[in-house]
Amino acid sequence: MRFKTATLGCKVNQYETQFLRTAFVANGWEAADDDASPNDVDLVLVNTCSVTAESDAKSRKTVSHFAKLYPNAEIVVLGCFAASDSKRAASLPNVSEVVSDKRRLVDFLRRRGFETIPTGVDGFAERRRAYVKIQDGCRVGCAYCIIPSTRPYLQSRRPADILDEARTLVAAGYREIVLTGIHLGHYGVDFYRATPESLPPIPDAAPLDAYLERWNRVPAEERTDLGALLRTLVDADLPVRWRLGSLEAVEVCDKTLRVFEERPDVLCPQFHLSMQSGDDDVLAAMRRRWSSAPFIEKCREICRRLPDAALTTDVIVGFPGETNAQFERTCDVVRELEFSRVHVFRFSPRAGTVAAGLPNQIAPEVKKERAARLQQIANELRERFAERFVGRTARVLVEEIERRPNGQIVATGTTDRYFNVEIPLNDAASNADRNPFNGDVYADAVPKTAPLSLANVSPRSESLETSNGVSLGDVLTNVRLTSRRGDTLLGVRV
Repeated sequence: MRFKTATLGCKVNQYETQFLRTAFVANGWEAADDDASPNDVDLVLVNTCSVTAESDAKSRKTVSHFAKLYPNAEIVVLGCFAASDSKRAASLPNVSEVVSDKRRLVDFLRRRGFETIPTGVDGFAERRRAYVKIQDGCRVGCAYCIIPSTRPYLQSRRPADILDEARTLVAAGYREIVLTGIHLGHYGVDFYRATPESLPPIPDAAPLDAYLERWNRVPAEERTDLGALLRTLVDADLPVRWRLGSLEAVEVCDKTLRVFEERPDVLCPQFHLSMQSGDDDVLAAMRRRWSSAPFIEKCREICRRLPDAALTTDVIVGFPGETNAQFERTCDVVRELEFSRVHVFRFSPRAGTVAAGLPNQIAPEVKKERAARLQQIANELRERFAERFVGRTARVLVEEIERRPNGQIVATGTTDRYFNVEIPLNDAASNADRNPFNGDVYADAVPKTAPLSLANVSPRSESLETSNGVSLGDVLTNVRLTSRRGDTLLGVRV
């Protein structure tokens, strides 16, 4: 039996798709190649997104595409679109099942007769870094967001299970792991639903404030929160570097920052902090839980304690009622905080959210103009931030090796601050610098497997798996950054 998968949306979706792939392979199924003939695929898993109306449309289009491509295959739809509109998902061609609740993935596998149910993932197709899902669910209720309706239940994984999964990924050759979740800063809040024992349990569907009130009864240093999890992971001394997914700025607590201060060798100093707007009135209309002042102060604290930390963010422009002055305030905050990257989104009404029914919707051409202006500011800031590192050394995760038309072999990867770097490998100045991340020092604890496969890589030209002692997935230390081209840094090994 052969299967295919398709994933739309966030890193959590990508992780959950990989979990299903792991389960299917463990139970004797074979993953079909991209060039599989129409009759060679028995099942297609489509993991959908519903964050915007456009995401819904793409999800439906993806299902219809696979129904035409593999007319004899059954299609299973899961993900946020399956949760937000399960009836419509079920009506799409060739759909045999809709999994509308991600908490039921194991039940779905058991219904198919699977005897081997994995507890995590053992690799990631087409990726040099691995994702580990540590948390699910959000109950914040921002006015523009549908996710609290599609993933309303808070659920955190135990540190021991996360660490076991990380060991498996390290053994498979991964040297960077990204910790991801729907609301990462609320990792662990569900652990205290019945603490102290004199208090009754909190039901799954309770308001967020009920969770946080119980959470705040536990002394900060005794909580199993994100800071405590990071401490557990770095103390395990795995040959891997860790990166955090998206966070709310005010949820980056002192305990978390202390771990970053103490272990800069393995923690990437890059924080993706969702801002959405720099204007307090717009933030209030968005039903964000914090104003701009605590956001700005937390960003400043991070940069004081971790000099040259890379701060990245999300901004929505053209939210209903946003004035030119309010947009300018957002631009001012972006400049003030000198983000290394800004993801700019034009507001799009999402059916089922409060914001979709708000008055004073902004004209599309105004949203387009504001987005272009803010993106220009963001591009200038990113290049300016990259310029800081010219002349310094960096650690680079190798994600692609290619031979270019001029015969030069170039490794392309990312620094711990998430900048692209190009490194020549067949240059006389390049000398291999093998790093503990990549060596055999860990062989007694976790056996290394073969290098990561290139089967699914599609680089710009001829790809190589290894060149001059450098392999895909390696983390190279002591890469000297010699110059900058736009926001791409050029480097040599020293």
